[in-house]
Amino acid sequence: MNVFLTGATGHIGSAVLSALIGAGHSVTALVRSEPKAAAARAAGAAAVVGDMRDLDLVRSLATGADAVIATASPGDATSSSVETAFTEAALDGLRPGATFLRTGGVWVHGSAPDITEDTPRNAPALVAWREELDSRVLTAAGIRSIIIEPGTVYGNGIGIPALVFAGERVGDPAALRLVGPGTQHWTTVHVDDLAQLYVAALEQARSGSVYLGVSGDNPTVRELGEAASRRLGLDGRVVAEDAAATVERLGGFGEALLLDQQATGEKARRELGWKPSRRSLVEEFAAGAYDPA
Repeated sequence: MNVFLTGATGHIGSAVLSALIGAGHSVTALVRSEPKAAAARAAGAAAVVGDMRDLDLVRSLATGADAVIATASPGDATSSSVETAFTEAALDGLRPGATFLRTGGVWVHGSAPDITEDTPRNAPALVAWREELDSRVLTAAGIRSIIIEPGTVYGNGIGIPALVFAGERVGDPAALRLVGPGTQHWTTVHVDDLAQLYVAALEQARSGSVYLGVSGDNPTVRELGEAASRRLGLDGRVVAEDAAATVERLGGFGEALLLDQQATGEKARRELGWKPSRRSLVEEFAAGAYDPA
């Protein structure tokens, strides 16, 4: 397929780009600078320098594509308005029967011990806006619509898990301060496994499908913190952080990190034959992949 991809030089998008090229698809990447364009071209894509806020450009690129895969987001207070405007422009440009694959997130389901794609949404304020946009995508007339909801994405030593290593050292002997109390579980997925899910969904998913992008590994933050503490020479010592202190320190992002979530991602395995195989996040920590430079 001819795929119009956003976020092609980001953590998720760069892995998706590589997976798409490896699967024989052609990709046009919308990037914000010439150096990013050079990186996209080196990975095998055609590149267009521009911005996802340029709605005429978005509409034009969508018109020439068989599919749009959206992995880019401002990641700030403008995310809702920017992603919504981008989505509307892309849907307007796509020809009937083309595909729109949107990146959501498992946080929209709130805390739950066995999350599936059908778990009612109970989103923290940070991502509550996604429900309306996701609904708009899934009900778009004449378009094959797909949503992937990744868990905590790791790999290449970057992403949210790096926050664990950045915790404050407290006490004597020193211990690593956790993100929150440490009892909460994080759903996780390696970025390269996640990228394979995007390709499988692009090639096989039915219109209106939603898939959790999670590997089935759901470590507690304490388990992650203890692994990080050992790598930092602190002998696995950790100290919990009061939930209110986490929110005071990190705001709405902190509220999301306090969610206690577990999920298997079984639907994607069953329907798409997806087989996540990379080492777990705890194993990544133990292997030194997130050691500070």
